[in-house]
Amino acid sequence: MKRRLFLAFTAMATFPAALARAQAPAATQGSSPIRLRGVLDDVDVMTLEMTTREGSKATVHLAQNLRVSQMLPARLSDIRPESYIGSAAVAQPDGTLRALQVTIFPPSMRGIGEGHRPWDLGDGSTMTNGTVTSLTAGTVGQVGTGEDKILLVRYAGGEQRILVPEDVPVVTLAPGDRDLLVSGAQVMVSGSRAPDGGITASSVIVGKDGLVPPN
Repeated sequence: MKRRLFLAFTAMATFPAALARAQAPAATQGSSPIRLRGVLDDVDVMTLEMTTREGSKATVHLAQNLRVSQMLPARLSDIRPESYIGSAAVAQPDGTLRALQVTIFPPSMRGIGEGHRPWDLGDGSTMTNGTVTSLTAGTVGQVGTGEDKILLVRYAGGEQRILVPEDVPVVTLAPGDRDLLVSGAQVMVSGSRAPDGGITASSVIVGKDGLVPPN
């Protein structure tokens, strides 16, 4: 493995901005936003090599101001009224959403990426970031069990009712640094693809202790 990266990410104040860009990466002029999920094969100061979840290989250039964060496991019981969350989900026939995963944001990140928008976890998938205003046990329509939770999530301009099955991955986030970027790490890379095909990462989320980022 090439030498480990050495520049530490230490400014907690920049962490909310880091994840905002990770969830909605901005593209420079002439480039397009891109999000890759997979495992790191090799890393050096300027680039990383990875194998994506789809099995393809990718070389990713690292921005000088690269932001790194870590994803940790959490539990469905950690979600409470007033929790600020993000949930990838798909629509059910009755118009409600069925969660594919839930991220619980720390208090310092309240308001990050607020809203409801398309996502890239399959046809019709969406991402909803907002505040949980109610949380009840039960089912939505014919889907779910008594151990599932129904969340009413509100954001500026709207709200969504989201069924969270008990087996859906629930995670939380914390600041990280470049030392987390090592061979074998599970990551989600956000950044941009240039017209010539080159990929530059603006932020990387790393699964702690081998956790596979579900979003």
